Amino acid sequence: MRIVYEDNHLIAVDKRVGDLVQGDQTGDIPLSEQLKAYLKKKYNKQGNVFLGVIHRLDRPVSGIVLFARTSKALVRMNRQFLERKPVKKYWAIVKNAPPKDHDMLTHYLMRNAKQNKSYAYDKPKGDAKKAVLEYTLVGVSDNFYLLEIQLYTGRHHQIRCQLAKIGCPIRGDLKYGFDRSNKDGGIDLVAGELRFLHPVKKEEIVLTADLPDEPLWNHFKQQLS
Repeated sequence: MRIVYEDNHLIAVDKRVGDLVQGDQTGDIPLSEQLKAYLKKKYNKQGNVFLGVIHRLDRPVSGIVLFARTSKALVRMNRQFLERKPVKKYWAIVKNAPPKDHDMLTHYLMRNAKQNKSYAYDKPKGDAKKAVLEYTLVGVSDNFYLLEIQLYTGRHHQIRCQLAKIGCPIRGDLKYGFDRSNKDGGIDLVAGELRFLHPVKKEEIVLTADLPDEPLWNHFKQQLS
């Protein structure tokens, strides 16, 4: 993990593919525990270290994850995320050209916990939750397309599910219809930028992730720059 921001109130990392944000049934050591150990050692803290999980990224996704170092920061950041004030920008490499170069997608997502998968519907259905994102086509290669995505709601597997719904499964994402996995077990979705108001200093913070150092990503980086 690469720490991209740290002060008395917050700490943020550029998560790698495969890293777990918060503990689950696998028993693997999550980033939250790794960061607690890092803070305990760095500041020579006695007893337990407080660390609040503000938001999560799926295990096969890389990019920016933000944690709170105080309960006050956690409460204030939770409120910001609940009110959808932070700006979350993602990049995804997809298999097929999207129907439009730019569009706002609205679907209703229903989560199947047993399958750990969400299903998208065009109209409200049962307890399905409204999911909204905006995408722009920003890069093209021989076989793939790069989309820049702004997320307006935070639903389970939202980007993966909504893009699959429009016929654009993310490269490596077997669960949502891509035909083969990536070598590292991840998918080509990066939480590339997070913009928010600092909970104490009240100034805008912009955190940026590194895009993967891999031939296809390197091709698209040239188109982004």
